[in-house]
Parts: sequence; structure tokens; C-alpha cells
Amino acid sequence: MDTPEAVAADLVGRLTLEQKVAQLGGLALPSLFGFDPQTGPRLDTGRVADLCPHGVGHLSLAWFLGQDADSLRDALAWVQQAVREASPFGIGGLVHFEGINGFLHAAGEQFPTAWAQAATWDPDLVRRASSVTAAHMQDLGVQLLFAPVMDLSRDPRWGRTHETYGEDPELAAQFAVAFVQGVQGMPGAGNGLLACGKHFLGFGASEGGLNMATTQLGRRTLTDEYAEPFRRAIAEAGLSVVMNSYNDIDGIPAAANRWLLTELLRGELGFTGMVVSDYESVDMLRTRYRTAANAGAAAAQAVRAGLDAELPQARNFPDLVDEVASGRLDERVIDQAVARVLTVKARTGLIPGFRTASVPPLRRPARGAGTGIRQEIAERAMVLLSNDGTLPLTAGRGRVVVVGPAADELRVHFGAYTSVAAAEMPAAVQAVRRGEIPGVDPATFDGADIVTTPLPTLGPRFEEMARALHPDARTVVEALRKHDATVAYAPLGSFTAPTDHLLDAAGVASAVAGADVVVAVVGDRTGRVGANTAGEGRSSASPSLPGDQDRLLELLDATGKPLVTIVVSGRPLLLASAAEASAAVLLAPLLGEAAGDAIAAAVFGAVNPSGKLPGTFPRHLGQIPIYHGHRHGSGYDHPTDDTYAYIDLPDQSPLFAFGHGLSYTTFDTAFAGDVEVHDGVLRAPVTVTNTGPVDGETVVQLYARQEFATVVRPVRQLLAFRRLNVPAGHSTGTVLEAPLARLFHTLPDGRRGLEPGDVTAMVGLAGDDIRCTATVTVPPGTTAEVSLPDGTTHEPPGTAAYRCTTKSP
Repeated sequence: MDTPEAVAADLVGRLTLEQKVAQLGGLALPSLFGFDPQTGPRLDTGRVADLCPHGVGHLSLAWFLGQDADSLRDALAWVQQAVREASPFGIGGLVHFEGINGFLHAAGEQFPTAWAQAATWDPDLVRRASSVTAAHMQDLGVQLLFAPVMDLSRDPRWGRTHETYGEDPELAAQFAVAFVQGVQGMPGAGNGLLACGKHFLGFGASEGGLNMATTQLGRRTLTDEYAEPFRRAIAEAGLSVVMNSYNDIDGIPAAANRWLLTELLRGELGFTGMVVSDYESVDMLRTRYRTAANAGAAAAQAVRAGLDAELPQARNFPDLVDEVASGRLDERVIDQAVARVLTVKARTGLIPGFRTASVPPLRRPARGAGTGIRQEIAERAMVLLSNDGTLPLTAGRGRVVVVGPAADELRVHFGAYTSVAAAEMPAAVQAVRRGEIPGVDPATFDGADIVTTPLPTLGPRFEEMARALHPDARTVVEALRKHDATVAYAPLGSFTAPTDHLLDAAGVASAVAGADVVVAVVGDRTGRVGANTAGEGRSSASPSLPGDQDRLLELLDATGKPLVTIVVSGRPLLLASAAEASAAVLLAPLLGEAAGDAIAAAVFGAVNPSGKLPGTFPRHLGQIPIYHGHRHGSGYDHPTDDTYAYIDLPDQSPLFAFGHGLSYTTFDTAFAGDVEVHDGVLRAPVTVTNTGPVDGETVVQLYARQEFATVVRPVRQLLAFRRLNVPAGHSTGTVLEAPLARLFHTLPDGRRGLEPGDVTAMVGLAGDDIRCTATVTVPPGTTAEVSLPDGTTHEPPGTAAYRCTTKSP
């Protein structure tokens, strides 16, 4: 037995039914802790055998943190030993934890959130960051990292947008591949760590932007667009684990959707790994979606669909034993799921006597190993949305007054799945249990209700916690003063106050009376508990600046002072009025610990902003959902004589388009030769010239459009991009390359391919800033083999090796 698959098959044949079912569920680590109001949580490993007499499949760390990494390492070692003693054949438990922004622990390296990472348009930065996270995980005894989030988000009302890589399939795919490679190593050279792609599928396209709501998308859109990041991560990075989404698709919840989890994921995308449930999604078949009347029915629906493990703990899957005993479920269905779980365990060293190979474990990372990467991401993620020349400021020339609710707060720069936000949840639960929250009875409090419990007294404590976790971090005000000690601060504005709260024209004018320039720092506060305006369970009917922030900008504009607006947010917001009021707008998309220093460096010109938007900013709420790759005949990009448009919105275009981002310099872009397709690869040689006064970086972007097809195609599709550093007055050449397979889609007969005809290649610096175009002709024969639901396949008719050339205009 020299393969993980063989080891798994042997064990499946030796386990009892009860033992097999136990491998499909597990424990949430907090269930092994008691709580003492004086000393806090205390570990009781003796409870493992009591709770799981037939063994443990999985160990979910949930939101368990603690402050000390050594204590967590010891705790996991003790629990793992107890699990092996309770499990047949000494099989270990698969330990998993969150890590999209770094290891979710007080001692873990924290990186800017995923939407910020995508704004760099530099996947290698994410590959480097996720490898640091993986090293932390492995050092502590964690095998599975619940990341990356591969959802496409085209509706900024959805509070989890900041967890994604944006709206575009290609951008998300490249970042997902990089993240998985950083965690797992390159395919064929794994390191015993597992990445988990989530959420499968269409979670970010929920109706009305409501978290967990139904998804109204057709199978072609789901397959060709929303599944693309998963397709690529499976094929190019060997993605090991996939997590289902919470939503239903066409009336079938994802956790019980066989077309989704088996026919599409395993059949067409070729996934061979393990599928795990998002937390409590099997429960929701009974409680939320009402497709199952009891736990046994819910478990059977899920496992038949292709779900291999119920997380965070087994509440329904234990009833699979009765489902088999009663004849309602074939035991072979369970055997398939158990085999996949045990194969993963063999690959991660959790099966005694078997160790895959040859690759040494990751080394324990040095303290601060991610500092440089964190700073690079923060500096490259800032997007200069608009600028009339006011930025950059010059230190010592004129008086700067800083205002806004995000100006002197550190907590605001962190997303929901960071150590800062995660620490707030157990702190809030403990505060309730200690009787510190007015109006909440500790005796009747259910910890699960903490996300909806008002916590009016904990805001200052959360800020103190953020500063304690990141003592070297600076707020925007503090960082600006490192550049110019005369910077003043006036505490104006609120995230949560009504629009007229304590703001009047005279008061605002007085606060900034001595200013030569006003810097307003506004945005969202993102998290899970407390007074947050974005995050999981924090969808908004209108993605506007919350509280009285729009009113603040209006009153600042009325003073006539030059206004620089810094927007702290991990999603597109409605900024039309803010942009009109401001001389410059700089987006800082949840940059984490490095935020203050990065923002100050950009404001004073020490850093030249070079980020590009991973999502489209609408002019008006009614345009949502809005995204650049909409189909012909829909969306904002249509012929000027098309009368099918909003009658009350004269300008149908986005406020800021996908890929947009200005600089303190200017760039020209042109083809440097013929655009060619050879051996199935589109190649566009490009020259980028810095025509401005300072050095700068930009991202040159290659889009394509299929001119005619029997399936309605996108008006533009991102194929490739490259970040370039170009000194002032110099030119840099590059070749943008993309396999034509990136244009493949589901044809009318079910095959996946590209119909013959003209394809327009477009190169520019944003989706709405195309500088040069060329046309290539695709000959017949460009199809790929596709597995169909009935198990058959279509073979590609011949090869796609050809060459076609066109002159650039």
C-alpha cells in the first residue's frame, strides 16, 4: 500500500459502519473547553472519548484563539493525542482553521484582506503571503486552511465582498491559484498542508446581496464564470478541498445539490479531493431551507449529493447509521465519502505507519516573517480613484487638518477574518457571561446569538484590543504626523450616527477653519460582532458611506477647502457625491496593520499609488449588480443609440470601472508588434511608456471579445495582465499571453470550446481605458473534452495548433 488511495481503501474495508460515519464528522475545539468566569476557558481532553466514542474525523478550531501560540500548539497536541486514542487504528483528526488574511490567531501574521490583495493585481505577493500562513499553520499542528475564498462578488450590498478577489473570473482564478500554490506547494511537490476553496458555488451572487439568499443564475453562467476560479485552482494548483456554499441554486441547497457537488465539481471540473460543509449548512437543510424533516434525511441528502464531511461538528451525520440500517441509504455512498476523507488524512500524515513522502515539512516561520510582504501588499493595493493634482501633498507646505471616523482608529483597517475581528467574538461572549453587557441576561444567553447582540459598551475595548495585538501599527493621523508633525485632527463624523447627528455647517467650518487642505478618512467598519457596517451577516440595502459620513463630506465641500478623501472599505461603495466633493479620492481597501503608514506614504508622495480596482463602482444604487464582463445586450456597455437604458440616469457608465487606478505619473500603451495566436496561445507584445515626471508602476491589461457566437458572450473578458515598474521618461516592453482556453465556454451542444470567428484583442490600463485593439481569427476545431452528466464525453475534433496574425492598427 504505497499510495494514500490504497491506504484509505484498506481502512474503509476494516472500519465498522459507526467508525466510518465518525470519520465524516468531528468536534469543534471549544466543545472541549469549560469556562471559568475568573480564569477563562480550560481544556478537558477527557471529553473526546465521551463525545466521539467511535473516533474523530475533524477538529474545527472555530474562533478559538488565546494569546499565546505555544499554548495553542500544546493544546492541539494534547487533543490530537486524545483523538488518536479514541479513534480506530490511531487515526488522527484533521485540524482546520481560517486563514484568508493570515493565520487567525493573535500571534499569526496578518495580511491585507483578499479584496486588497486583488487590488495589487500581483498574484505572486499572495503566493508569498499564503506560504507564510501555511508555515504558521503547520508549525501549530493544523493541516487544513479554510481559504481561499473563490466567490465572485458583483453586488457590493453583500457584506462579505472584502473576502473575495473581486468580480472577474480571470482575476479571481489567478489569485486563487497563487494562494493554493503558496499553501500546498506546487503540484507534485506538496508539503502536507491543504487549502480549501470556498464557497461552491455562486455564494457572492445572492439575491439582493443578502447573505445566504438564493442564487438566480443559470447553469451556463455558473459553469463558465463562477466556477472558473475553482476549475483553474484544481487544474493548475491541485486544490485538495472544496467547501460548499450556503445558498440554494434553482431551489436546491448547495449542501444537497448533486449537480453542483458531483456532476459539475467532480465530473466537469475534475476534482478528486474532499468536499466539506460550510459550518452548519447541513443543519440548514432542516432549519433554513426545509428540504429535510429530520437529521437523518438532511445527512442523507448531503452525502448523496457528494458532501464528505459535516462541520464544525456532527449534528446530523451520526444519523447516517440509521439511514443505512433502515435501507434508505446504500452504505457504498458512505464508503466513497470515507475513502476521500481518509485519502486526505493519509496525505497529511494522520494515518499511522503511512507518510507520503519526500517533501520536508515547512520550517517554523521567524517572527515578523510576513512584515515585508504585508507592507508591499498595502502599498500596491491603494487605488487612486481621482485626483486634480492636489495629491501628493508636500510636508511643511500648508496646514493639514484630518477628520472622519476612520482617521484615528486602528480597528477599521481589518476585515472580518483577521485576528483583530476574531478576538472580538470570544471577548464579547465572555463579557456577556460576566454580566458586563446591559440588558443581556448571562443565565439565558446563547453564545450563538453574539453576532446579533447589541454591544454598546465594547467599542473602545475592541479598539484597545486591536492596538494590543498590533502595537507597532499606526492610525492614519499618527502616520501622517510622522511625515508632518503639524498635522491636526478634528474628531468629526460617525459610522453609525444618523445623517444629521451633531453635524452642522458652522461646526464643521470652525473645525477646519485654519486648514489649507482637509483630509477626510471615511468608510466601513468590517467585522462579525459589535457596531460593524460590513462583514459576514452585515449586508446592506445600499452600499453607501454609513452614518453621517456623506453629510460630513458635503459640509466640508461647502467650506471651499481642498478636500482629500481617503475611503477605507473592502467593497465598492456609492461614492458619486464624495467624488464630486473631493479634489482627490484614495481607496485603502482594508490594508490591516500596515494601513496607516501606507496611506500616509501615499498622501505625501513617498509611495506612488498603483493599485487597480478588482470591482466596479456604480454611479447609482439601481445599477447593482454591475460588472465589466456583462453580456452583449445587457449592462452599461452598449451602443449609444440603444434606447433600453435607465431614463433617470443620463450617464450609464460606472463611476469607476473595473481595473481603474490612477498614478502620480501618466502612461502610454501601444502594441510593439503583431498580435498573434500560435499553438493555442494569444500573444500581444506591448510597450508601456512613463510620460510623466516621476517613477511609477502600472498594470497593463489584456481583454478580448468574441465578435459573433451562437451563445451570447461578454462584451469584454480579461485574459491576462502584468504589473510593470517604469521609470519616468522610459519605456518597458512585455508580452501579454493567454491560452485561448480562457475564452472557452459551454457551447449549445454541451461541449466546452470556442467557436471559429473573429476575436478582438484589447490592451489598456482599465476596462474603460483601452489604448489599442487588434483582431485575430480563430479557425475551427477549438474545443475541449467535457464530461457530461450522463458520464459520456465529447472528444475535441482534431487539434488546435494553428497560427494567425494581424497587424495592430
